[in-house]
Amino acid sequence: MHVGKWLRSVAVCGVLLYTGSTALAQNVIIDPPPVNKLEEAQKYEAAKDYENAIKLYRKLYEESGEAMYTPFLNTLIAAQKYKDAEKLIQSRIGQYSATYIPEIDLGKLYKLQGKDKKANEQFDVVLTKVNGDDMVTQRIAKAFTDAGVLDYGIKTYEIAMQRLGNPYLYGLQLATLYVKNNQLDKAMDVMLAGNPGQFITVENVKSLFLQWLGNDPKKLQTAQKYLMSRINEQPDNNYFTDLLTWIYTQKDDWDGALIQMEAVDERNNETGKTLIDFAHTAAAARKYDIAFKAYDDVIAKGADKPLYAAAINEKIATELAQVKNTPNVKPENISRLMGEYAALFAAYPQYYATQAASDYALVAAQYADSADKGIEILETAIKYPDTRKQTAGIFKLQLGDYYVIKGKVWEASLLYSQVDKDFKQDAQGEDARFRNAKLHYYRGDFEWAQSMLTVLKRSTTELIANDALFLSVEITENVEDSNFYPLSRFAYADLLLFQNKDKQAETLLDSIAMAFPKHPLNDDILMQHAKIAEKHHEYEKALGYLTTITQKYAEDVLADDAVFKMAEIYRYDLNKKENAKEYYEKLIIDFPGSTFVQTARQRLQEINNPVTQ
Repeated sequence: MHVGKWLRSVAVCGVLLYTGSTALAQNVIIDPPPVNKLEEAQKYEAAKDYENAIKLYRKLYEESGEAMYTPFLNTLIAAQKYKDAEKLIQSRIGQYSATYIPEIDLGKLYKLQGKDKKANEQFDVVLTKVNGDDMVTQRIAKAFTDAGVLDYGIKTYEIAMQRLGNPYLYGLQLATLYVKNNQLDKAMDVMLAGNPGQFITVENVKSLFLQWLGNDPKKLQTAQKYLMSRINEQPDNNYFTDLLTWIYTQKDDWDGALIQMEAVDERNNETGKTLIDFAHTAAAARKYDIAFKAYDDVIAKGADKPLYAAAINEKIATELAQVKNTPNVKPENISRLMGEYAALFAAYPQYYATQAASDYALVAAQYADSADKGIEILETAIKYPDTRKQTAGIFKLQLGDYYVIKGKVWEASLLYSQVDKDFKQDAQGEDARFRNAKLHYYRGDFEWAQSMLTVLKRSTTELIANDALFLSVEITENVEDSNFYPLSRFAYADLLLFQNKDKQAETLLDSIAMAFPKHPLNDDILMQHAKIAEKHHEYEKALGYLTTITQKYAEDVLADDAVFKMAEIYRYDLNKKENAKEYYEKLIIDFPGSTFVQTARQRLQEINNPVTQ
């Protein structure tokens, strides 16, 4: 400090003391505080200047006590000042009555010096303090774990569970320590002990296994062998079978999984339930050939078995799923599928009362280009005696759609109105009202469509509400100076698309864009082109249209839709997860108010933390 400043400070202090005043003179100059001692000690320690670091830490420990105990001890150990370290620890023993940290530190210090026997004796003394009190157990286990003495952390939980007579109380903590200690078998023993499923669900175990196993082939092999041994011990326990199947799928060994499921089915003398459950898993992962083999195994058991018809039905449904996810399906495949459905319904007409009838009609109308056949199937299903009212309502909505395809708009409207009347307070009724509103839109009756959409925007069904809002906005934003002509042509193109007249629709859309190059419909036209390309599995083409929307119409209402669709195409159609992540993240950041944000967050979580269903 400069002398002048020092004299002024002394003078001021004298005046304040003399007068007893609490006011400070405004011209007092206060020097900055000294460099923080802790930071200085840390710098010395980082530079391995332990002598100066220890001096500073000793002063800090004398001033602050407990807060500086651990950094002071660590510095002494780093400097190999073991005697000083032991003195420090001994001075603290008994002061951390509930944590026993110094006692464990002493054992750790002995271990560092190669005095394993003394170290273990010290650790064993700490274990005698485990009395069943949860707080004491947790603190001791944590102290052992932090000290890197995992064996004793494990012993802590084991003793506590034994004292309390509850072998499941610390299962998760114990299993986690076993994994850290490279004892995977014991970790699985803990998590699957007793009555599996009672304390932790299969899905929770899968989540844990993902953390423990990752994609490590050796760990996956260990888990596989362990589960096979448990299945041999408890062949009737489906819990282990489910987990084993999951392990195989994590290894992408679907053939191996099928062999295992076949063995389980045979060992338990089942009628095919395990195989059908496995077929569901394979189909969900789009491993269709494996699913078909599983269904064929059940069918091969014979027509007298209870799951025979169900296996045939579900196999055909899986074939339809494959068709939906396959570009450029061959006509002969569709013909074969139609034949399989015809045989199913001839042998088991009760399926007219199920989803199978809807699927059969869909194949006929949308893949076999026979709306008449689809209408015939649905009319039969609606009249079938066992068809429930709710199911008949679903069939009627689908039948109305096929009437639209045939150009019978009035008949379609009547069917939608019937469903609306039958399910007035139901989501099915709202669906029917929306389809009727869409019919008015197709026909260019925008005012009437808007009146219906206004009500539907308040729908309790989120999907209907969103669809109604989207269509309402499309009508509102795409009418310029009472000129309805462009929107009328666009609506008609939409109808052509609904009728599967894609080429005609594309030609009409292009003509609108050419005739009205600056019309606000242009982003909608691009979106329709993207949907057509996606329908025909021309994904790169679809991405091109969607990219144009995000670049040229970034401020318009379809921008977030375009980003979300790009993410979905990358995720599900092109299997490019990193690209999908990029666009899900873009949606969340650039369009925080989008209705797709919640779904995008879920998709990101699925990509970052995959769990096979």
